[in-house]
Amino acid sequence: MTERMRYECRYVDALNGIVKWEEIIGNDLREVVTGEKPRLKTRFRACGTADALHIRFECEDDHVVATMERRDDPIYLEDVVEVFLDKTGTGEVYYEFEVSPRNVVFDALIHYNGGDKEVDVAWDAKGFHTEVLDGAGGWKTYDLWIPFADLDWEQGEIRTPHHGTEWRWNLYRIDDDFEGNRHYWAWSPTGKVDFHMPHRFGTLVFVKE
Repeated sequence: MTERMRYECRYVDALNGIVKWEEIIGNDLREVVTGEKPRLKTRFRACGTADALHIRFECEDDHVVATMERRDDPIYLEDVVEVFLDKTGTGEVYYEFEVSPRNVVFDALIHYNGGDKEVDVAWDAKGFHTEVLDGAGGWKTYDLWIPFADLDWEQGEIRTPHHGTEWRWNLYRIDDDFEGNRHYWAWSPTGKVDFHMPHRFGTLVFVKE
């Protein structure tokens, strides 16, 4: 069995909500099936603050496909970055967050039972905030801010992760090239073109030094 991938999510004291991303360790996404180097580079960084999980995607991009405009439109049919979060580690319930190059968001609560899944798009993360920035050479930066308060739908109370808390998670990107071919990339490759494989999620461990 392949050893589960791990990412240390360090606690930072973000002054005025500003994260010093250059100080946060980055990891790269790989081809979702083979785990090989993808066509374009995608790097992510993540950290925790007192009230939220912050994630940044840094994406090389040479062709953007993004036409949708409304929250919870099926933006996964075009270019998109995605984060799946499973707080319990059971694979039975997890959150899905997506952002398009036009800064359109999709968020849902997933109930998973083997190969069957129920996607509850009526669920919204009320404080979910995103920003998409254009950089030089076609690069795009996606910043996601997910309040911990939005991840406690079942208890109705805020539970900020403490040092050593472990969640299961995975990060993805879908990208269309000039010829219309779709490319699928992941931090923890799933072995097939299917992101909804919670048993292949890696581990997000919160670290407070």
